[in-house]
Amino acid sequence: MRHNKKFNHLGRQSAHRKALLSNMASSLILHKRIETTLAKAKALRMFVEPLITKSKEDTTHSRRIVFAYLKDKNAVTELFRVIAPKIADRPGGYTRILKTGFRLGDAADTCLIELVDFNETYKEGAVVSTEKPKTRRSRKSSAAKKEAVDGVSEAVVVEEGAAAEQAPAPKAAPKKAAKPATPKKPVAPKTPTPKTSGSKAAATRSSASKKG
Repeated sequence: MRHNKKFNHLGRQSAHRKALLSNMASSLILHKRIETTLAKAKALRMFVEPLITKSKEDTTHSRRIVFAYLKDKNAVTELFRVIAPKIADRPGGYTRILKTGFRLGDAADTCLIELVDFNETYKEGAVVSTEKPKTRRSRKSSAAKKEAVDGVSEAVVVEEGAAAEQAPAPKAAPKKAAKPATPKKPVAPKTPTPKTSGSKAAATRSSASKKG
């Protein structure tokens, strides 16, 4: 049961919880958006929104009260100089919580907590694109594909024709001078030498020796 449970103690002692919320509030003021768990974001919203309301009145007293909670000079300066003028006309509800799913490990609810006036996407009159995101398996009609291909081919042909017109004509290579023909020398026909067998050659040798 939750009898008389006005706020979430976040499983911490009061000093630890105050330091945690002070640190998270300073980070939210400086960065305009932080990521945390859903329980901490809801506790931070109750902690930081009264401080933002206090910043609408820029006095020394207000600055000292806010500094007592934040304990960060840079965060106090950012709150009074940048954030306060932008939320001057807003009567409350300075933060927005966007759930982002579950955290790996302990499956805790995670979320983004941000300052409403510093997100241009959710403002009135913001241009939101209605185009469907392109998927890997997006399909087009065959006629559209054919028209696209024909258009590309025609563009390529036109570009090639223009390039051919602009390109200079290739220069003809100079012809080489023909060499004078040299007259060929007449070749004498070869006379065949009679072949003699081994016995006839021996007989002629013997006859020649006798005569000598």
